[in-house]
Amino acid sequence: MADEKTHIRTKRVFVNDIDTYSSKYIAQFLSTCVVGDLKLEASAGVYEDGLNADSKLKLQDATFQIVGTISNSVCGSPSFALECYSSQNRDQLLPRLLECDVVVYNISENATAELIDQAMWAISALHSKIESFTSQKMFILISSVMTWAMSKPPDPNDPEIPLTEDDIRRKKPHAKFQEHAKAEKMVLKLGKTKNTKWSSYIVTAGIQYGMGENLFHYFFKVSWLGELARVPVFGPGTNVIPTIHVRDLASVVLTVIVQKPKAKCFIAVDESKNTLEDIVQIISFALSHGKIQNVPKEEAYLSNAFTNVEVEYLNVDLHLESGLLKDFKLAWASEDGIVGNIDQVVMEYKQLRQLQPIKICLLGPPAVGKSTVAEKLSKHYKLHHIKLKNIIDEKKASLEEAVKRGEDGAELDESVRNAQDELKAMKDSMLQNKGRLGNELLYHIICERLYSKPCQNQGFVLDGFPKSYNQAKDIFYDKDYLDEDMDLPKSRCPSYNKNIIPEFIFSLEASDNFLKERVQNLPQSVADKMGYTQEEYLSRLNRYRKANLEDETVLNYFDELEIQPDVIDVNDAGDIENSAVLETIIKVVGLHRNYGPTIAEREEMKKKTVEEKAQRLALERAERERREAETIAKMNAQLEEWRRHVTEVKRQECELLEARSTPLRNYLMKYIIPTLSEALVECCRITPDDPVDFLAEYLLRNNSQD
Repeated sequence: MADEKTHIRTKRVFVNDIDTYSSKYIAQFLSTCVVGDLKLEASAGVYEDGLNADSKLKLQDATFQIVGTISNSVCGSPSFALECYSSQNRDQLLPRLLECDVVVYNISENATAELIDQAMWAISALHSKIESFTSQKMFILISSVMTWAMSKPPDPNDPEIPLTEDDIRRKKPHAKFQEHAKAEKMVLKLGKTKNTKWSSYIVTAGIQYGMGENLFHYFFKVSWLGELARVPVFGPGTNVIPTIHVRDLASVVLTVIVQKPKAKCFIAVDESKNTLEDIVQIISFALSHGKIQNVPKEEAYLSNAFTNVEVEYLNVDLHLESGLLKDFKLAWASEDGIVGNIDQVVMEYKQLRQLQPIKICLLGPPAVGKSTVAEKLSKHYKLHHIKLKNIIDEKKASLEEAVKRGEDGAELDESVRNAQDELKAMKDSMLQNKGRLGNELLYHIICERLYSKPCQNQGFVLDGFPKSYNQAKDIFYDKDYLDEDMDLPKSRCPSYNKNIIPEFIFSLEASDNFLKERVQNLPQSVADKMGYTQEEYLSRLNRYRKANLEDETVLNYFDELEIQPDVIDVNDAGDIENSAVLETIIKVVGLHRNYGPTIAEREEMKKKTVEEKAQRLALERAERERREAETIAKMNAQLEEWRRHVTEVKRQECELLEARSTPLRNYLMKYIIPTLSEALVECCRITPDDPVDFLAEYLLRNNSQD
């Protein structure tokens, strides 16, 4: 057998746009299939689990070589492709096509006029080169069931009788799919050429689903997020939609390549006859509350979720059945359709969209900030905040509302009677336990919330619960709840239930003095609302410390399950919002596992960011101007003080000089000025030739006389 496989000639397969939804999975599927061997493909498929390294290497050597075009070169080439061509230039593309044994053109999903035209060019160009072929070549056109959309049923009196390949003469395309029909006619025409080196086929694909979803993704996303009270069904929803799992479509293509059947046209649809309402209903039930509502189909056009062509797909009403596929004996992945295989489809959707729940448990003493952190984590990761008091109040309110609706109606159905019984049991339990619920009812309400579709989809943040080892054990391994409500036999119950066990455990710790000081600094109204009066708070704190001094604590329980708790110290009194704690937790938990912000949310976030930036800049500008004004005022004050000081110094200097000059002035007035005056008068009278010398001699003579 090994020797036979080594002589298998590898086939080169071209697939257009291998980075788009269905083309990608068809190409990926073929890349794992051994040339000429359907049996190995059925066991291995697109997954190679269970094969050793040597087997995988041999498998790769004997599998189809995938080449193709990519529509978005920015994203790069898929790993399963041998070669990818971003250029759509026909002169460059034709030699690539001639190198291939099989050319697959997929125009089944949102094909543009340009793509259909290229597919028609490709088969024409290949057909014109038949004489130069050195080996047999095959062309497969994957078209859409919309080319059958307006076909009349075989029996007008029984419209539910399906159309098959034998009814091809009744085939009538939807108005928007005339170009698809032209491409099919060209393939049929050129396929009639009698040449052993050439064959062409048409695979009319049902609306594809699975592997992350495409057309039905809107309904999956709406159900997953759970933001709408009811998932919309556009129109009456009674129209039958022919579907096929994208992996089953890939199997059909593989079978055509391997078997080279005589028939040239195949309808690739599963055995289901699901209506649009059936499909939306099962998606809503599998991922959400199971509630749907019919809305006018025009709303689909108005939404941003669908293109006009996609709306036509959703409105198709067509009974199709393949008689030829039964001869293929396919290893179906989803023969019963999306409704019959919803669990598998949902699993693929979650895995390929990377939508996994984040389950967090926050523990710690009262007033450490658990609720603040839990609320922020819920908003950051879009999780569900589970706070004991809140879910009890919500449960009670929902039961009261159900009972009220039943009382307003004419009759009491079973659901209303159950609500009455549950409400009575809750009230009786609270009366018997001083306002608190008994453990049995409490655990039931908590488990009910943890098992709810929103918590199972997005995840949750358990706020301060469980409080003890026994509570943790009863919640996460509650045999009665699992046996009665989940319909599982006791012998199959795991030691802990993986569906609800928290993935991340965080214990916020702080000293008693720190906590008491934090509570004392709370406004009185807040302290009263939270039950943090001095006596009550100390009692709660003491109970918490006592419960966590024992050997069997909540953290011990998770330790036993090998879920290592993270202990975070809270010691910053100024960090009232526990921002540092939140940052630490986010680093541990990692990235989101949910849908990112919507377009509206992104626009709102962008607008908010712009507003915050403008506000920050305005505040910075105002602060800068304030600082500048303060600096100028300070400088002006200092300058004025300096000037005043200089003036005072000058005044004091003048006074000092005046005081120091008085003795000299008196001396001059008494002894010098009179003699000098007389000398000047005498000098004027005599008018000597040298007045200065005269004055000097006069003063000397008179001074000596004195």
